[in-house]
Amino acid sequence: MKNCIWACCLQAALIDVAIIGSATHAHADIKDYEFRLVDQTVKKGDAVISVRLVHKPDGKPVPDAVIFATRLDMAPDGMQEMATKMASMPSTEPGVYKFKATLSMAGGWQLSLGAKVQGETGTLENKLLLKATP
Repeated sequence: MKNCIWACCLQAALIDVAIIGSATHAHADIKDYEFRLVDQTVKKGDAVISVRLVHKPDGKPVPDAVIFATRLDMAPDGMQEMATKMASMPSTEPGVYKFKATLSMAGGWQLSLGAKVQGETGTLENKLLLKATP
């Protein structure tokens, strides 16, 4: 009888440990991700802009994100109305996303991105600054 009670107490304790352990397990947060420019400078005219999506805590690239919002404008130079269209391009490097755009002027450009990271809730939004040179 004492063995049965002891076994039940042990089983209950193990269940409690499992529940507490899973409740304190750290989950990733959308704030743990960011886009980074591969090159901060591009040539004026037709340009390919590459960005890398990384998991900040470990620096690993994040493939298969769904980028649903893109904008490229000259906000850094006070001309946010000066925007240009962008088109997605294929990339062979995991976690690197490429876009083709025509940069009509040399100067500061702001790339705004909105994305969903698989397995995470919320939307990742980043604004990156790059420079177009003559």
